[in-house]
Amino acid sequence: MNKERKPVPTSVEMMIVFLVIFFTTFQGSFGVANQPHKQAKSKAANGFGSSLIFPVTGDVYPKGYYHVTLNIGRPPKPYFLDIDTGSDLTWLQCDAPCTKCTPAPHTLYKPNKELVKCNDPLCASLHWPENMPCESPNDQCDYDVQYADYGSSMGVLVRDTFPLRFTNGSVLGPHLTFGCGYNQEVPDSIHLPYTDGVLGLANGKSSIVSQLHELGLTRNILGHCLSTKGGGFLFIGDDDLIPSSEVIWIPMLHNPSEKRYMLGPARLLYGRQATRVKGLPVVFDTGSTYSYFNSDAYKATLSTIENYLNVNQLKDAAEDQSLPVCWKGTKPFKSIRDVKNYFKPLILNFTNAKNLQLQLPPEAYLIITEHGNACLGILNGTEVGLRNLNILGDISLQDKMVIYDNEKQQIGWVTANCDIIPKSSLSPSLSVPSLQRPPATRGSQKEDL
Repeated sequence: MNKERKPVPTSVEMMIVFLVIFFTTFQGSFGVANQPHKQAKSKAANGFGSSLIFPVTGDVYPKGYYHVTLNIGRPPKPYFLDIDTGSDLTWLQCDAPCTKCTPAPHTLYKPNKELVKCNDPLCASLHWPENMPCESPNDQCDYDVQYADYGSSMGVLVRDTFPLRFTNGSVLGPHLTFGCGYNQEVPDSIHLPYTDGVLGLANGKSSIVSQLHELGLTRNILGHCLSTKGGGFLFIGDDDLIPSSEVIWIPMLHNPSEKRYMLGPARLLYGRQATRVKGLPVVFDTGSTYSYFNSDAYKATLSTIENYLNVNQLKDAAEDQSLPVCWKGTKPFKSIRDVKNYFKPLILNFTNAKNLQLQLPPEAYLIITEHGNACLGILNGTEVGLRNLNILGDISLQDKMVIYDNEKQQIGWVTANCDIIPKSSLSPSLSVPSLQRPPATRGSQKEDL
């Protein structure tokens, strides 16, 4: 029996079919972050999203901060963000207009009018219920964050696209909430924080880590590796990078009013010598360049170190104003290697976790200044308004992979070579011109920032 031959499709028809399949597939991929939570999780389970790895730039001295580069907006533009595990809100200096801005490496972010309203859960997470700054649920959500070093940012919450490349090769543009800052204060400093804003990484709901997790794109895990030579990397998501052994894990301390990563209590030792400091809770805070102990712990630490130095040839270098306490040798020091024999490791012994220890070698609490002196990178937190808060800043977190597992509520660390950035970190944040723009959200009468 003769069968009727089907017409052969023309090249134009084939091209039309291809485009339909292409846009149907990729529109679903790029739009996953704007879909309901269950759908986003389904996409993630099918391979959309695994981990994000970002190269880190900066150092403790002389820059005084570490930052990552993120592309934000439509079209995407690059911004330098100071990585901060001590706060949860991400914000950019914003052309809204900016009534008080600090020097920044890039043009101010221009908001896209997609404002977050007061009835949004992320707005509520930034304010105690009795302190909601709203007259109406449809008002824009204002924010005012204060930092331990007396820095601050004031502005309004907005949403925009964050084009991201995941380690499994998928590219997504989730809509994330962050602060559009139009009034910033920075503490007096020789070296200003020349970044465009702050990347909040603490465990509050407004944290970028929490938002990505809520969208079903990553696991609620964060890690960083900061090098004493400068640079390093930051990762969010799956634990593929975490060594299966050798990591020291300790449960986080729980405090409903705190959104910080906190461990304790700990006893402080200098080498094998126990100090009188015990019961010390500590916060892991990459937003602080140096570490801070409360007044009693600071004085005990300084006294213990100086008693040990009395038998050595180091003398006070009061003329060096880089930090409050500095020492000099018979000749200027060129690097931390020149002073390691004069100092012992500081050890935090966590008494509630089978006496597990966090060791801070001399390079984790000392810097060598441009004058060739060794200065103590631990400061008196009580004198600067931190009261009894004890902070481990960048200086004490170097040359370690530090992991914050918010799912298991534990913090881990392991000695690592932070100069080697995982290969999958290439272009973690990039421009994606085919990302579709969602409908703009109408705000209240306060919409004109």
